[in-house]
Amino acid sequence: MSCRIVRFIVATLAAVLVFTVTVFTNTATSSAAEPNTLTGAELDAGWILLFDGESLFGWRASSDVDWSVQDGAIHASEGEKGLLCTTAQWGNFELKLQFRSALGTNSGVFLRTPPKLVDDHHRFYEVNIADQDSSDFPTGSIVGRTKGAAVSDSEDWQTMDITADGGRITVKIDGRRTIDYNDPRPLGRGYIGLQFNQGAVAFRDIKLRPLRIEPIFNGRNLDGWHMIERFRGGKPTKMEVEVTEDGAMRVINGPGSVETDGQWEDFVMQLQVFSAGDELNSGVFFRTIAGEDWAGYESQIHNGTVGDTDQPNNCGTGGIWKRQDARRIVAEDHEWFHKTINMVDKHIAVWVEGIQVSDFTDRREPAENPRQGYRAAAGTIQFQGHDPTTDLRFRAIEIGEVPTR
Repeated sequence: MSCRIVRFIVATLAAVLVFTVTVFTNTATSSAAEPNTLTGAELDAGWILLFDGESLFGWRASSDVDWSVQDGAIHASEGEKGLLCTTAQWGNFELKLQFRSALGTNSGVFLRTPPKLVDDHHRFYEVNIADQDSSDFPTGSIVGRTKGAAVSDSEDWQTMDITADGGRITVKIDGRRTIDYNDPRPLGRGYIGLQFNQGAVAFRDIKLRPLRIEPIFNGRNLDGWHMIERFRGGKPTKMEVEVTEDGAMRVINGPGSVETDGQWEDFVMQLQVFSAGDELNSGVFFRTIAGEDWAGYESQIHNGTVGDTDQPNNCGTGGIWKRQDARRIVAEDHEWFHKTINMVDKHIAVWVEGIQVSDFTDRREPAENPRQGYRAAAGTIQFQGHDPTTDLRFRAIEIGEVPTR
């Protein structure tokens, strides 16, 4: 083989290697989400943001602490010991976040906790943040329950990955598993809390994915669903429902409703929605009186604005109709978008494209129909055919009960 041929082969292999490394690096960089954002793959997998990177919307403090948002992170450095808790309760989930703590700080992430700090470790799970030499339960341990494997103390950002599935709680710090704990008497549900105890601490990139949710639409037919044949006043419904070739439930025309055979009380629901027109009006109804049109709580679908995305028109997608407008419009017409609904007790929270847009607690007097007051009873899920312009598609529809406390 001549030297010219050898040099050509070497040069070619080097060029291929450089191209491969460049493509891999660019792909890895482009697919990695910045803090407080979600990739398309994460959205499809069911992840939502508990912290939007800008505000404490969806969080509530139980004590006087200087909680603040700075540079895309939640900070605390002084005040009364206590928790900053989500306003929504969760049962089974995966939780990912980043934290940073000064040396000597004592803090933690609380799971399935009451909203206020109590002196009883059997009423919550506290994943501790503390230096190795300053606590019997250093970072990655569950305080009062099990000590975790040692991890390095650091003042840099670190990752915490938690899975809470029934009685099994697992924790990883910077990818290293610290505990795999099984509680023989598991707590069913509660809030997620960030603790201020002593020392400066910060949190960001707080993401959650619900577990134990199951499909309620098979993408082939309407098994498990039925049309309400007559609309209010005894008139035949004008709505039509079909299953598309690509496995979506298409709702056309209106008024009318298609509803589940099953009923749910406290639940987490996730789905994807496609609005095939401009500013179409529809909704997802829940805790609905079975067999009755639009007799439930309604999470609105309407991507219209009045001026800009911070001014939703007609309640806005993710708002609770006639109760609370969405705080911003996140979805767009003619594109698939993701929606998550959490309904526990009197509280409703909705995420659109992974961003929480509503946070409503129903403090009205009890009533059978949620249009008239607070409904505690289980009910069906309905998709609304609002009017003759309706053309909506729904897919990846999943739901799961949030277990009792």
